[in-house]
Amino acid sequence: MNKVSVQIKPIEAWFIVALILLGMGTMIIKLELVPHIPIIACILFLLVYGMAKRHSIQNLELAMVEGARAGLQAVYIFFFIGMLVSSWMASGTIPTFLFLGLQLVSEHFFLAIVFAVTAIVGMSIGSSLTTAATVGVAFLGIGATAGINPAWMAGAIVSGAFFGDKMSPLSDTTNLASGIVNVDLFEHIKNMMWTTVPAFVLSFGLYMFLSPTITTDQIAKLSAFQREIDDTGLVSWVSFLPILILVFLVLKKMSAIVTLSSSIVLALIISFSVQDDWNITKAFGLLFSGYKSTTGMTELDSLLTRGGMESMMFSISLVILALSMGGLLQHLGIIDTIMQGARQLTRKASLISATAATAIGINLILGEQYLSILLTGKSFEEKYTDAGIKPKNLSRVLEDAGTVVNPLVPWSVCGVFLTSTLNVPTITYMPFAFFCLLSPLITILFGLTGFSISKTK
Repeated sequence: MNKVSVQIKPIEAWFIVALILLGMGTMIIKLELVPHIPIIACILFLLVYGMAKRHSIQNLELAMVEGARAGLQAVYIFFFIGMLVSSWMASGTIPTFLFLGLQLVSEHFFLAIVFAVTAIVGMSIGSSLTTAATVGVAFLGIGATAGINPAWMAGAIVSGAFFGDKMSPLSDTTNLASGIVNVDLFEHIKNMMWTTVPAFVLSFGLYMFLSPTITTDQIAKLSAFQREIDDTGLVSWVSFLPILILVFLVLKKMSAIVTLSSSIVLALIISFSVQDDWNITKAFGLLFSGYKSTTGMTELDSLLTRGGMESMMFSISLVILALSMGGLLQHLGIIDTIMQGARQLTRKASLISATAATAIGINLILGEQYLSILLTGKSFEEKYTDAGIKPKNLSRVLEDAGTVVNPLVPWSVCGVFLTSTLNVPTITYMPFAFFCLLSPLITILFGLTGFSISKTK
């Protein structure tokens, strides 16, 4: 691909970005369009802009392909998570967790319990998306039965899952944020506690306050629902084996595809012991089309009919489009121009804020979690050294404003996946994802005050 031949002024780059964000925001929020159409409109706008800047259409198309290529790993993972959900349904893994999860329900503080449990599970397996697609789906079903607002439930689930993603030594983003600036992994996790613990405590308190009191009638309905789950014959201790092998392989640091595949295969084997009228055709068929529950109980069937590669197509198509737009923004020099402007800041307070703003901005513009960490980390690494700030402060900001912000962006990889999996729009659950909202605010506040910012001698 040819290099960018036309220099872009910062004001022009910011104007283009502002137009894109305004256009997408208006179409998604005001017109309530699915994100695909606004992103295609922005891609067409960038193509016209690029040709006006004398870029060949061939190079612009190639830039889109290169941008989409960066998301192929996420696409593969989406396919495997779709298969994981359907196989865990057939093996009774999710129904068993759902059955046991109902034991945690009390009259008070249910949202806080959901937040804490998903945080523990997320930290145990190091994957926010897997946590949301499995444990999160189970809790969402409980909340629906208890009559709790789905946006509140999704907010608590997303917050807990991304707490785990941020703090787990098994998480890709945690390892990436520490590795990109050469900080010891456990030093990075320890340093993140300065901002993460306050965000967790505040979020837990907010979920306690927000949790509605579950009435006696709702408790009785939940008990009846629990009995219905038990009557399916899917509840079994052997159904926990797919979870155990998933955690074991994660601890062994096996690749995500190997880990997910092993759990899927074991779940399929177990499905033959818990399903009636089951055969190999049905077992393999559900990997694509998802698990179809036929208990005859409408509410339960609606909850258990999930998963499959087919269910991921909406997410995958949107991710490819969003990353293609990101490829155009990079090829046209818009991202580089904005990054150069952010790098001009040298004061410690403004440097922390600029780092956080850059990570958030890349999430908004590109919708890609890993790129928000990579581009921001590499751009500011030298500035932190010059300002006498230890690299572990940079890696902390990358997580506080990069990792946990991605699920709040409707067209981002995580936002798209969560909306598709939880059936709650990103814009709807965003105000209640307290942990994800508080983390960047606390890291900016600490940067402005200098609190917990370690300096080199």
